[in-house]
Amino acid sequence: MPSNRIGRINEEIQRELASLIRTLKDPRVHGLVSITAVETTPDLRFAKVYVSVLDQSDISEVLKGLKSSSGFLRRELSRTLSIRYTPEILFQHDDSIDKGTHILKLLNDLEQN
Repeated sequence: MPSNRIGRINEEIQRELASLIRTLKDPRVHGLVSITAVETTPDLRFAKVYVSVLDQSDISEVLKGLKSSSGFLRRELSRTLSIRYTPEILFQHDDSIDKGTHILKLLNDLEQN
């Protein structure tokens, strides 16, 4: 369980990255891209960023675009955050929304039967 400080840092990184991703000029990062969660290590060296994309067919291209933009995003984060180390950003696909809709569909099918 993250400490209160790590939790606040995670929220701030999530908020800043969400606004920065909209300004990216990489053509691979398009459509509705959402940052669903951020997990930062206790030493603030790495931040695992979970990304959800509306169009699931382009998820690999979006992740490649975000990975190539991670240096720019890290530099911009260092300008806005007042912490000693700006974490290295690692992007991962978050499929929890898809799993939730699948479970909801299964429950609706059970109700109809």
